[in-house]
Amino acid sequence: MKIVVLDGYTLNPGDLSWEAVEAMGELIVHERTAFNQEIIIKTIGDADAVLTNKTPLSKAVIESVPNLKYIGVLATGYNVIDVAAAKQADIVVSNVPIYGTQAVGQFTMALLLELCHHVGDHNAAVKNGDWTKSKDFCFWNSPLIELSGKTLGIIGFGRIGQATAKMAQAFGLRILAYNRSQDLRLESETLKYVELDELLEKSDFVSLHCPLTTETEGLINSDSISKMKDGAFLINTSRGGLIVEEDLKKGLNSGKLAGAAVDVVSKEPIDADNPLLNARNCIITPHIAWASKEARARLMQTTVDNLKAFVKGKPINKVN
Repeated sequence: MKIVVLDGYTLNPGDLSWEAVEAMGELIVHERTAFNQEIIIKTIGDADAVLTNKTPLSKAVIESVPNLKYIGVLATGYNVIDVAAAKQADIVVSNVPIYGTQAVGQFTMALLLELCHHVGDHNAAVKNGDWTKSKDFCFWNSPLIELSGKTLGIIGFGRIGQATAKMAQAFGLRILAYNRSQDLRLESETLKYVELDELLEKSDFVSLHCPLTTETEGLINSDSISKMKDGAFLINTSRGGLIVEEDLKKGLNSGKLAGAAVDVVSKEPIDADNPLLNARNCIITPHIAWASKEARARLMQTTVDNLKAFVKGKPINKVN
């Protein structure tokens, strides 16, 4: 079996191993493949199996590689694959549904704490000489916020939302959760399900953990921002398309919102003219919430398990 990895660098920049994949056949690993249809087709060539993270496999690509029998997505989201075309061509598509739950929850808390304390900015100020020049034994350049007793609203209460809630509760936060389905067994004195408008109205912090669908695209917009508490904070470690970025910029620059922290944006890598680059008190990180070594190792192992199951004729984590 010939296996081609189209964009292996993000999953494995050198600190993991492709050895378990290589054991299943002839392996060719490309660190990156240009998002060009002809180049993608040429790169896949006569491969039996392809592994891709963000390199798109359109209907035209799928129809041009007749030897292909398996597509392994090196991620949970599989919107880069035309799954209908793959099914029509009798190609199995598998993803990795669970690998980064703890990593993303932890990163969400890191962003929340950074909004509260601006540790990076204060570290930079000290190294710039501001503390040396200070007339007092300490100083702070932004308000310092205590979490205990405040409310975190979590939109999307699946595995990652629930993991984030547990971490947040340890800091003394009360949790309001909004989800299409509700597991009432999770409710407690510090956690309850509410409707979206109530969550927006009562939360000091709002964190997004829902998938990007036609229903959730642009969920955070001028209307929903107007329903949020004055001085609230927004965090997004899910998908950039959940936010109308120009509306968020206006909400931040007007002072309606006190701050935001996003690990994802509408187009990645971020465009130089993205509105959030000129938004007040907006922390932006380069889509790294998922990328701890431990999480990537789990992703790699599930990728291997998926491929082994396919070879045995019993595919798992099949999305088509």
